[in-house]
Amino acid sequence: MQILFILLILGIAIAFLSRSGFMNTENNEKLVAMEKDIAEIKKTVEEIKEKLEEI
Repeated sequence: MQILFILLILGIAIAFLSRSGFMNTENNEKLVAMEKDIAEIKKTVEEIKEKLEEI
């Protein structure tokens, strides 16, 4: 079940990447923003893991 949540989060991240046009540009500002988004995604995945472990 944890794997499903992780895959869901990764799918959302990939969809966000393709919509933002990040894959087509090499702009440093977009790279910094993407690093922040990835950090937030990792935090969310950790929170989901903790909640699933409580259950």
